[in-house]
Amino acid sequence: MTIPRQHGWRGWLWPLLLAGAIVGASGRSEMPAPWFPGADKGVHFLVFGLLATLVVRNGFAPRQVWVAVLAVSVFGATDEWHQSFTPGRSVEVADWVADTLGAAVAVAAYAAWPGYRRFLALGSKSRVEKSGALPPNRDAA
Repeated sequence: MTIPRQHGWRGWLWPLLLAGAIVGASGRSEMPAPWFPGADKGVHFLVFGLLATLVVRNGFAPRQVWVAVLAVSVFGATDEWHQSFTPGRSVEVADWVADTLGAAVAVAAYAAWPGYRRFLALGSKSRVEKSGALPPNRDAA
């Protein structure tokens, strides 16, 4: 299994921007209500899964990908704690569980499923081909 690696500060730009957006949203007193009960857990699952994927793409070896899950889980816990200081917001353990599960599922999919890595690499094919995540395009002339 080969995980493409993005080296340098530019690889950390997207995870840092997403983490900043999460912190910003957590600091808001009013958030739009989900259209059905429990929908916010799905949002937590997806957003923190994306965050974990962006983190793991920055040079974690296959045996180290769970460090990314742990880091995102800790970030999720601190985000819930941060919400406790925001008027009108509360801490929910279920949100943190959704954050952690989203991170674990996304990292497992990214590490084990080349199709997921290819999907995320759309638009940057030459960089990903060089990393070995995709076979070279032998049809190109």
